[in-house]
Amino acid sequence: MGDSSASYIRLVQHLIEKCLLFNMNKEECMEALSKHANIKPVITSTVWKELQKENKEFFEAYDKQREDMILEMETMQRVFQKIIADAAANSPTDADK
Repeated sequence: MGDSSASYIRLVQHLIEKCLLFNMNKEECMEALSKHANIKPVITSTVWKELQKENKEFFEAYDKQREDMILEMETMQRVFQKIIADAAANSPTDADK
């Protein structure tokens, strides 16, 4: 592998690490790098898979954290919807004024 290929892969790896900081999954990262860095999704996917192989425990924890965060956001959304519904039900209507 030539120096330019190795440096390109390091660049993709660095960009994937930035995606991880934004809590992106592989598909979101592939889309972002394709759109903003003109990196083909197959390249991002391949580098991501290699990173997963080399850092299995990290990615397991990362995926678990993302799942937990999504569940927490869904729970908060349901709570807010209930609060809004309760507030709407308890607010006086025009007929009550």
